[in-house]
Formats: sequence, C-alpha cells, structure tokens
Amino acid sequence: MIRSLLAYRQLRTSLLRLPRSVFLLGLLLGLPACTAGPALIQEASREAPAAARNEAVLKLLYSRTPTTLNPHLANGFQDFEAARIVYEPLATYEPDGQLIPVLAAAIPTVENGGLAADGRSVTWKLKPDVRWSDSQPFTAEDVVFTYEFVSDPEVAAVTDKYYEAIEKVEAIDPLTVKITFKQPNPSWELPFTGQNGMVIPKHVFADVQGVNVRRAPANLQPVGTGPYRFITVSDGQWTFAANEQYRDGLPFFSLVELEGKVTPYVAARRVLRDGDADFAHNLQLDVDDRVALASAGEGKVVATFGSYVERIMLNPTDPDQVTKEGERSSVKNPHPFLNDRQVRKAIDQAIDRDAIANQIYGNAGQPVRQLLTYPQQYANPQISHRYDPAGAKALLDKAGWKDSNGNGIRDKDGREMRVIFQTPINPVRQETQSLVQENLRAVGIEVEIRQVAVDDFFSADPAQTRSINHFYADMQEYNAGSDTPDPAIYMSWWLCDEIASLENKWQKPNNARYCNPEYDKLWTQASKELDPQKRAQLFQQMNAILAEDVAVIPIVWRAVTNGVSDRITGIDPTPWDASTWDIGTWKLAESAD
Repeated sequence: MIRSLLAYRQLRTSLLRLPRSVFLLGLLLGLPACTAGPALIQEASREAPAAARNEAVLKLLYSRTPTTLNPHLANGFQDFEAARIVYEPLATYEPDGQLIPVLAAAIPTVENGGLAADGRSVTWKLKPDVRWSDSQPFTAEDVVFTYEFVSDPEVAAVTDKYYEAIEKVEAIDPLTVKITFKQPNPSWELPFTGQNGMVIPKHVFADVQGVNVRRAPANLQPVGTGPYRFITVSDGQWTFAANEQYRDGLPFFSLVELEGKVTPYVAARRVLRDGDADFAHNLQLDVDDRVALASAGEGKVVATFGSYVERIMLNPTDPDQVTKEGERSSVKNPHPFLNDRQVRKAIDQAIDRDAIANQIYGNAGQPVRQLLTYPQQYANPQISHRYDPAGAKALLDKAGWKDSNGNGIRDKDGREMRVIFQTPINPVRQETQSLVQENLRAVGIEVEIRQVAVDDFFSADPAQTRSINHFYADMQEYNAGSDTPDPAIYMSWWLCDEIASLENKWQKPNNARYCNPEYDKLWTQASKELDPQKRAQLFQQMNAILAEDVAVIPIVWRAVTNGVSDRITGIDPTPWDASTWDIGTWKLAESAD
C-alpha cells in the first residue's frame, strides 16, 4: 500500500532539487563533491557475507538507552528518537525548513485563513479518521490537553519553552484547533511541530497530571498515532510492532527493535560491516574509521547538516571558588583570567579549526566561526576569524600574562595559566582535546584534559556535579544547535535570566554564565518582529555580539552522521526532527515501488 507521506515525498522529489543541507561524504574517498543529496560512503567490496536476517524486523542502534517514551519528559536525544516512533506532531519540517503536515490536514497560511495577518493566532485543521493505537479517535481535545500538560509547572516539561508564547489553545470543533498568542508571534509554528510538538492522548494522561505524571505507566507504555506501537522493553532493547490503527495502513516492517548503550564504533561496525543491524544513530567516529567501515559494502554513512555546532565554552566564573551558599562557578566569583575578553580572544585565535575539521571530521564537519550557521539567512557574513598563534601571544602579552620563570606557562601575580578542559567521553572529542591542548600549549597555556561519562555530562540531576550546566571546569566542549528552523529558542539560551545556577538547580541552559543587556534587547525585538528580513538581521546582530564577546568558541559545523544498511530505503533525513520521523516509510530496498 502506498502511504500518503511516501506519495508526497515522491511528488516533491520529482519537482524539487534535493536539499542543500545534506552533503555527499563520498569526498572522503576521493570522489567528486556534491551538495545535492544524501551523503554516502560505500565501496563494492565486502569482508564477509552478512548473516541471515529476519526481513520483517528493523534494528536500530543508539549510544544511549531511552529512559522514557514521553517526549515532553525526555532526558536526552534518545528519548525523542524512541518516542517519535510512536507519537506524531501536527507538522514537521523538510530539510529546507518548509513545514509539511503530519496530523494536520494542511499548513496554515494567511491565504487559507489559518494564520492571522497580525501574528496573534493560528488555526490548525486536523486530519479526519486518525486513531490512537488503542483505537480511540484523535481529536482537537488531545491537542488542547497536550498544551495543558506541557504548560503545567508541576510537570516541568522539557518542551515548555516551545509553548510559552501561547495565551490559550481552543478546540473549535473536533477537527479544528485555534492557538492564540500573548503578542504577535513570528515563531507561531513552534508549538506542536517537530520533535518538540508530539501530541499525547488526553484519555490516557488526564488522570495523572501534575507531579504524579512522572510515575504514569503511559510514560513507558505509550499510546500514539504513529506507524508503530510499543510492545515491551527488555535488557536495554525496546520493541515496537506495526500499528494496526495507523491511518495510512501497516508500515513495511512488522517489528522495530531499538537497542541502546551501543558504542559508536560497534554500532557502525554492525551496520556498515557485519550487516546485523539496519540503522546506527549519530556515529561520532573520526574520518578514518568511518571510511574503513563503510568500505565493507553492507551500508553507507548519511550525513545531514543542520544548525549543530561543536563548540568550546570558556568559563568566565571561577570553578574553584565557593559562595557562602555553596555554589561553585558562580557569577559572584569571576574567573582569574577567562573573565578577560582579551584572554578569550587569544584562546580563540590560538585554536586551529581547520586542523580539527579536516583531520578528525573530514566532510562530516566544516570549520566555523559563528554560532548560528543555518538556516543561511541567519548567518552573519561579516563575522571573520583566522588561526593566528602569533596574534594570540600578543594579546596575552598585552593582558599582562607572561612566562616569568621560563617553564613555558604564562603567569601573572603568582597565578599560572592552567586550565581543566572537560568533554563527554567520545573518540572524536578526545582527539579534539588533544589538538586544542597542543594549540594552547604553543601560546603558553597548560591544559589538563578531563573526560566525563556521557550520561553524567548531559545529566539534568542537580546532584551530578560533572554536568554541562554545573560547569566545574575552565573549558568544556559539546555539540548543540537549534532543532527547528526558527532559532528563537536556541538563541534564548544566552539571555541573562537563563544563566544556570544553584538558585534554579542548574536547570537553565546558559551554562556560559553570559550576560549582555544589548544581546537581551535584540532578542526581545526579534521575538516580536514579523518581517522575516528584519528579523534575520536581528539574529545576525546577536550572532556578531556573541562572536565579539567570545561568549562561545564555535569550532566545527557538524553533521549528524547515521549509519544506514544497504537493505533499507525510504529514509529522508531532516535536521529539524528525530531520525525516526519518517520510519513509517522505511522498507527493504528490493521491495521499493
């Protein structure tokens, strides 16, 4: 049976060029460049024939194990990826940022009457005859309930920021939802779209609201509208079956098995060389390992470029000083030298981004000098940078940091320039740490490398002091970016009132402890500006302020690189949703229409 989403995709592909946000990784093997399609690494040879596989089972591999299947309570990417197999939003985004309907019948516009010209409201028409996997009808009341669920402060939903602009959500009739905003809202499309917009069933969650919701059985036994329904979890493996209630008919695979805690190299090997799995998420491997494994001939590496930027953060607060309240890395205690913008600029100039991108990432990453790189209208063409160790040394000299005792480490007033540089454990990041350590040592800064377990680094637990938001180090590196084409939420991370601290239990996203009133003013303007061009200019100005203040050191514009078995087709990655967003159209290659 041909599903409507597949039919839409085939029509779109016949009319449009393939998205520019996906690049051909064949360059890694010396093939010609291409910027118009899914990125592949493959050769004809094989080390050994693949083991016999059950063709009805789709096997997915992830580095982390899901902790919940409720996307609004997610603890990381793995929860969104798993939840998206079951749940759906009203709409999602193509790689170029265009909205396409999922549970909605059409995308609202001013022309069709769905979008108010003043930006104060949007009305969504829903598809008829959609049912939850327990056969109950999906209606506008479910959308209203999802808003009430997310906006309940006792729930503490991780997606609440995407709904903060809303004044009210109303069910006009069973298939019509009207969203009214508190003010004219250029980001009207953020609620209920993409991976942050998944709709949950009112009849399942209505009795377990507030603080009790985290104990709800439905968090681990979801009822959704998607192509698959949840069956069971055992020994780190989550199993889903084809959803008989799915509006477009049964998906190709009878079962989906999602396995967590598989290291990137092992996941890549299983998909690309051994052929005993179909999909490996986010293969953070260096270029040599990717090429070697892909050449086995069982699969390919698909790279999708969105807005993700690997960055180095410099802590402007002192991680060794403690306030009377017991807070480390507090804005009350400035860092002895990283609080100096001149020193931050020196470190920025001392880091060889080209070497990091070329030697470690290959064509899965490009050197970058600004935080907001994509969509392209928000990137600032005036931001420039050059690798300049001599210039870095001159800046440090000017700031008064010199090697007074000849030991190769700069010092001032009895304090040496020694820093602790932490990253989550990952082979790519450890290689990056080593290169940065060499770069900074060359200008007189000694770097101690610290490696943190991934689950600890990205933990939201206030008691986990090695987390990204506690930032008990001088430098740290990680990857982040906007998960929607609209960058408003992403750029709000740098606002003064978003600083992570003891007071908010380190739950706010501004781990840079950055505060600039001029930046806040521009962001506030952008949150109200309805003219797309003027709004883009405001984000470009914000981008420039972050670069000038060296609030962050962007190093690599990074692709999400997934391993995909050659036996699978129908995958159409987008940087604006989970990798599993279109899992209902995945099928065996030989069975393709």
